[in-house]
Amino acid sequence: MSQTIEKELLVEDIVWEIARLFPRQGKWSEKDYFNLPETNRIIELSRGRLIISPSPTLIHQRISGKLYVLIFNYVRQNNLGEVVAAPMDVRLWEDNIREPDIIFISNEHSDRLNNKCLGVPDLVIEIISESNKKQDLDEKFSDYEIAGVQEYWIVNPLQKIIEVFTLENGTYVLFGKWGVGDIAHSKLLHGFQVEVDSVFD
Repeated sequence: MSQTIEKELLVEDIVWEIARLFPRQGKWSEKDYFNLPETNRIIELSRGRLIISPSPTLIHQRISGKLYVLIFNYVRQNNLGEVVAAPMDVRLWEDNIREPDIIFISNEHSDRLNNKCLGVPDLVIEIISESNKKQDLDEKFSDYEIAGVQEYWIVNPLQKIIEVFTLENGTYVLFGKWGVGDIAHSKLLHGFQVEVDSVFD
């Protein structure tokens, strides 16, 4: 056996030994999650599974930056609470950790602010892409609804649409859907408006 093949086999054995140090998918706990080594990857925990998302695209980051500046300035000018951009761990409930693109926590819920991990936000914004579409429209939608996030913005760069869902009797109801030429607005943050064109331009 050549030295090259022997080295490849050795590396493969080492990788498997490292993998065995961690739980199987479906068996991860919050404790396991917070014991992970530091990384620049976006990693979430849901239903016992680690969800590792690809790095965001330039378009995603542009949209996220524009929305963050708009909501941050509005919240600060009106002294309404705290706005945080990803990456930031958000604990929806025990063993469920998400990393929304943008988070708003009101002054009323300032006890949910923590340097390492935030509690349930009042408002969450997610920017979807082909790689995370199912997560944002299905699993995260359900998770935020169950956790009691009062308002959920889904920003779709592919269709140039912003949808806002608000919680009514524990269930998300579509508050508004806006496209190019429209002005999206929040029910929770009275007076907060976003020109859809400016977000996707």
